[in-house]
Amino acid sequence: MRYAKDRKAATRLRILDVATDRFRADGIAASGLAGIMAEAGMTNGAFYPHFASKAALVRDSVAAALTAQTAQISALLAVGGVPALIDAYLSAEHRDNPATGCASAALLPEIAREPADTRAVYAEHALDLVRLLAAALPPGVHDPDGVAFSLFALMIGTLDLARATAGTALSDQILKTGTASARALIGAPAA
Repeated sequence: MRYAKDRKAATRLRILDVATDRFRADGIAASGLAGIMAEAGMTNGAFYPHFASKAALVRDSVAAALTAQTAQISALLAVGGVPALIDAYLSAEHRDNPATGCASAALLPEIAREPADTRAVYAEHALDLVRLLAAALPPGVHDPDGVAFSLFALMIGTLDLARATAGTALSDQILKTGTASARALIGAPAA
């Protein structure tokens, strides 16, 4: 039986989408191939025509997640600038939905343990995000690249702390304080 030419690409994309969500929600180490393939509606044997290994899937998932995030950030910046990005990123909704949120906040400790090619892919995409932030900073910001790196790190750290304390009043306070600090970093008024 012959399949449409785009079926292989669609199958690969389905595996990649499921894996990207699973890795962000549960972590790389806790996400097995069998579970990913089952959620994608496929058998384990269907994995290897699309990816050489789990490490290859992780690398491609990181790239896909950060590419999608760059598009989301671009859209937010176009609508409301950096303050809108800060407010959306450091929101309770983002905190409570890691599967669809920032790959950096969800995966940095695990990415640091991945092979060099995965870390290189992450570094390339993270640098693209920081450059996007730097270009969107308000006029007159001294050292836009440095401020953008600081803002990126501040937002990721704040979100991680808020997720670690989710369900407590402290989590909401961390988001509030982080938002105020991020806005102060770029010279924007408090929300």
